[in-house]
Amino acid sequence: MRLRPALAGLLLLATGPLAAREAGFLARTVIVDGAPHRYVVYVPATMARRPPVILALHGAGERGDDGWLPTDVGLGHAIRQHPERWPAIVVFPQAAADHSWLDDRRIALAALVQAEQRFHADRHRVYAVGLSMGGNGVWGLAHDNARRFAAAVVVAGFAGPFHSFAGIIPDGQPDPFTALARELAAAKLPVWIVHGDVDPVVPVADSRAMAAALTAAGGDVRYHELPGVGHNSWDPAFADPALPAWLFTRRR
Repeated sequence: MRLRPALAGLLLLATGPLAAREAGFLARTVIVDGAPHRYVVYVPATMARRPPVILALHGAGERGDDGWLPTDVGLGHAIRQHPERWPAIVVFPQAAADHSWLDDRRIALAALVQAEQRFHADRHRVYAVGLSMGGNGVWGLAHDNARRFAAAVVVAGFAGPFHSFAGIIPDGQPDPFTALARELAAAKLPVWIVHGDVDPVVPVADSRAMAAALTAAGGDVRYHELPGVGHNSWDPAFADPALPAWLFTRRR
């Protein structure tokens, strides 16, 4: 059956990309336990009616309360370089100056929920991305509720204890990497891990152990170790067009 031109146009409008009423990096505030928390949401110039959404967790150096600092590195920088590769709503929450993401995960999730509702996000394509301390936060979110996300990206992150940061799995587990990997494999959460092999800050051994545990558990894992790269493995990681191409094909 042939569609009349007017009806075909309406169907195209309902399914095709739309011009965003507001676009770019936008300042927002979310209230958690009665307190305001600043964050930034990136809105592409054109997007699907039900766009995918990325929760982007920053590293220790971007902690604070200005809301904007998390957009200056990692995924925010990559978006400014190649916005066409990132046709998604991207939520940039900010952890407090003396906190980790394990302390402030509720703030991150509250910002995510607010953005999902405001932009009518595709709940089947919600992704968690984190670098360094943010990678630790992504492992924590995955441990708490792996089925909340369609995929996870961890760059220069750590799942085990690191300096003053706690490990993800509670004490008492004989092998915390295996315990976490089994949870993620059972939840069928795809994971993309990137780490520089000469990282002087977060040992690459942590990512190697997590990737090996996921592989042994039958998980869907892609591990990229960057030769000669130190702690800043996020610039080459997010500059790789293969990462967003992979990410946006994952669905929950």
